[in-house]
Amino acid sequence: MSKQVKVKEVQPGDQFEFDFDAPGLAEAKQYGRYEVGCTLADRCIDLAFLASMAFLLARPLDRWLQQFSLLEPMWLRLIAMYVIVTLLHVAVSFPLSFFSGHVLEHKFGLSTQTWRGWLSRYVKRIGLLLVFGSLMMLVLFETIWLTHGWWWLVAAAGFFFVSIVLGRITPVVILPLFYKLTRLNDKELRSRMERLAEGTGLSIEGLYRMDMSKETTKVNAMLAGLGSTRRVIFGDTLLEKFSPDEIEVILAHEIGHHVHKHIVKLIGLGILFSAGGFWLVDRLLNAMAAGTLDYATLPVSMLPVVMFALTVFSQVVEPLQNMVSRHFERQSDHYALTRTRMPDVYRNAFGKLAWINKVDPCPHPLEVFLFHSHPAISERLAMADKVILE
Repeated sequence: MSKQVKVKEVQPGDQFEFDFDAPGLAEAKQYGRYEVGCTLADRCIDLAFLASMAFLLARPLDRWLQQFSLLEPMWLRLIAMYVIVTLLHVAVSFPLSFFSGHVLEHKFGLSTQTWRGWLSRYVKRIGLLLVFGSLMMLVLFETIWLTHGWWWLVAAAGFFFVSIVLGRITPVVILPLFYKLTRLNDKELRSRMERLAEGTGLSIEGLYRMDMSKETTKVNAMLAGLGSTRRVIFGDTLLEKFSPDEIEVILAHEIGHHVHKHIVKLIGLGILFSAGGFWLVDRLLNAMAAGTLDYATLPVSMLPVVMFALTVFSQVVEPLQNMVSRHFERQSDHYALTRTRMPDVYRNAFGKLAWINKVDPCPHPLEVFLFHSHPAISERLAMADKVILE
């Protein structure tokens, strides 16, 4: 990799203009290529590992587990199978995870973590995956065992319930496991939020500061939670580097997601996608059983098959999901521009965001189609010139 470019520290209120030939942007393109390469490698590892488990190793592993009297109940053996498969998957993918999550971020000056800090968070994420994943797979198989041929429809309905629960607990239970969240008592920022939210029906529990700086130099903000837990969360890196006007534009963008009911629409689309995925899994299970599938006794060895099929399905439909997400982001950008009437501030805010996060402003269209949930920064900046302010 070429020598890292030193970029001056960005301060609140700095006027920012893109120079697409600047060395810093060349570095952003290089960082983007690394990210795409890591993503492709990760997906190849996922598919190869899960295919091996599903079609070669699952039955021998299940026979081995049956030797333990403690695991005689199928539900216990199912959990054991999931834990073993997941831990083996973690072991196989760990080198790439460490490179993409720690080494690469340090190479481009984006990480502030030590390797111990990164490893601690990684272990915490895996622990959460083991607990939540075991519960989800157990519920899924119990649904198959009990509802038989209708399981895929029942499971899709269950997705709605899980989405609502996760939406409510994410900012109050899950995020605090990884970040310290503190309520912001900034009266000016609160006043700006109330002015922007006026007439939208949006009820926000509060504004919060998230300590991102202990692991990254990147900036971010989000509208998180549902109902009484809905709140706006700003990374401390963003609060320190962006002016009040720039933060207002970003806040307006987040409110735009509420105005256009994007969260509700995403949950609805999630139900449809999950129904499609579960139905295809059902077809695969029936095909493997040559039409003689007994749902009530579906063996534990089919767990890796289910995991493999769902992984393939999720990768196939991801471009469609990303296309919907990019449409929603454009709507929120448009809302932010028309609501704040500050196109220059909008350009400055999103240009600065891309510069700090080393985002390639003009990625290849195929890369955007396959992997990006947000429009290219160049497109988002150009929108400021196209939107007609009334």
